[in-house]
Amino acid sequence: MKSSKLHDFLKNNFTQFLKFGMVGALNTLLSYLITNTCYYGLNLHEQLCNLITFLITVLISYLLNSRFVFQRQEETIPWYKALAKVYASYALTELVLSAVLLFIQEQLLGIPHFMATLFNLCATVPINFLLNKFWAYRK
Repeated sequence: MKSSKLHDFLKNNFTQFLKFGMVGALNTLLSYLITNTCYYGLNLHEQLCNLITFLITVLISYLLNSRFVFQRQEETIPWYKALAKVYASYALTELVLSAVLLFIQEQLLGIPHFMATLFNLCATVPINFLLNKFWAYRK
């Protein structure tokens, strides 16, 4: 790659990552608030809290990322296919990985729910970016 092309490539990907990070920060806050409101406020089981949070925040993530982060790639794939891929990619991390981590952290290690959910978000956000960038919004 020529120097200017490399510079543009790095700049575009870094900008995209920053935008994804801003959407992710908002979604992380919402995720944290929703799951803990369900758990502490509604006294729901932690896995049900995780499912409710997943359904709400993945839709919000799709709407924001489609508009502000991955719009160029999204134009090449129908919205419903992109949404299905986004739900599938988040299902892997937010339902499967988070469920396993919650079980280990809370049931085996005795970590309080509010800390476990925060730890889980720190692990799943980078994985979600890679899945969205390289799979969900690709043709």
